[in-house]
Amino acid sequence: MNTRAASPQAQPSYAGEDPAPEFPEGLDWINTGGKPLSIEGLRGKVILLDFWTFGCINCIHIIPDLKKLEAKYGDALAVIGVHSPKFDHEKKTSAVRKITMRYDLEHAVVNDRDMRIWRSYGARGWPHLALIDPEGRLIGAVSGEGHYDLLDRVIGGAIRQFEKEGKINRAPVALVLEKSLLKDSKLLFPGRVLADGVSKRLFIADTNHDRIVVTDLDGEVTAVIGCGTAGLADGDFKAAEFFRPQGLALASKDTLYVADTKNHVIRKVDLAAEKVSTVAGVGRQVYQTSDSGPAATTGMNSPWGLLYHDGLLYIAMAGQHQLWIYDPAQQELREYAGSRREELKDGRLLSAGLNQPSGLATDGEYIYVADSEASAIRAADIDPDGKLDTIVGQGLFAFGDIDGRGDKVRLQHPKDLVWWEGSLLVADTYNSKIKRINPATRESRTLIGSEAELDEPGGVSLLGDTLFIADTNRHRVVTFDLPKGEAKALAIRDPQGLLESEKPDNSL
Repeated sequence: MNTRAASPQAQPSYAGEDPAPEFPEGLDWINTGGKPLSIEGLRGKVILLDFWTFGCINCIHIIPDLKKLEAKYGDALAVIGVHSPKFDHEKKTSAVRKITMRYDLEHAVVNDRDMRIWRSYGARGWPHLALIDPEGRLIGAVSGEGHYDLLDRVIGGAIRQFEKEGKINRAPVALVLEKSLLKDSKLLFPGRVLADGVSKRLFIADTNHDRIVVTDLDGEVTAVIGCGTAGLADGDFKAAEFFRPQGLALASKDTLYVADTKNHVIRKVDLAAEKVSTVAGVGRQVYQTSDSGPAATTGMNSPWGLLYHDGLLYIAMAGQHQLWIYDPAQQELREYAGSRREELKDGRLLSAGLNQPSGLATDGEYIYVADSEASAIRAADIDPDGKLDTIVGQGLFAFGDIDGRGDKVRLQHPKDLVWWEGSLLVADTYNSKIKRINPATRESRTLIGSEAELDEPGGVSLLGDTLFIADTNRHRVVTFDLPKGEAKALAIRDPQGLLESEKPDNSL
């Protein structure tokens, strides 16, 4: 992103040169009441176009940057999310509308389903950020995450420059936020569920309520872990704070681990003492370059799925395209699999490539991985000297909804999986189905399809012959009787009033 100066001593100019391409007509707009915006109609404002696709972890990572810029520059800045989809499911306006609510976006979003805006601005990868000056000219563009300081400098410089010329328009853009239409619900976009047969409890990551809900196996609430305010605070159940928790794993009857995803930490819940503590991570996103370190001082990058096995906590580190291990005895974090490069590549554990891994399961010999962005299922040897192999999946842009065997199988952004009777039950998230995949034969078939009316199921857990499903976009948990093939919604009951307010809290 270049700025110009007439001489080395002169102040840089933040005026663009070429006119920014106008938005095509006929696209669906979100957070505007359906009304389209235009470059011409936003004259007098610096415009930041965020080209994103909602399954992309890098796109998720820059949302806090966008919010900081919006808060700092107010109505002199207009942020527009140009949703240019990768996956077929992401082309649906209904899906983009729900994700706008889930991600708590407070700016206009346009569904660029056919990539027309993307092509007109020459975008090459997600996220791609383009800045337009108050006279509708393109200042420049940058791709990837981690550009807050650059964007802040250029946006601030452009506003100051055009303010002096009397060309800044601070009239607010008329928005109708989709999140204001959310109905009250006991759960809000639950990401994961964990069933425990020993204590006969369910643990539900009530993700957008920023808490963990505990129920009995019939859905009666017995405890709530976290106060429901987004933040990072240890303490008792009523004082503790989480920020968009996802993965759950039990180490014992009284020890629960939580992937506190947007805090980039791992939390430990003492269920007997009713206390929450932070055991790994530093509370902010860090792209880690060392292979191991003390858990309390080693940064993490969007931990998502968790699996506890043989005294170790395995972590699907979605933001770094790796699997990590947290060793509670040594209080240490270390890399387990993945080269840090986003690619579908088999081989030695730390040389192989992963693609936003999100869910983990085991049969005692392998760690199975829902490798989301490659729409793949992988198998990693538990032996640290072993290999990582692909069961199904052909690459970052090979996706679909095809049952069959081997290389013909297509999934679409699977997020979780569980081991059952020699097979994996996979939350095929963007197909809104549950698939059964045999690792030995590489055969996939649909176990739960449209009859259950799932909508982006994000998590699965097994207890006996009952599969528990976090039906994320429907704000519920669904149970599926495997022998009978019957699905039903689990009724969450709260006779003690432990959930307190059921009003969605989307504050960040």
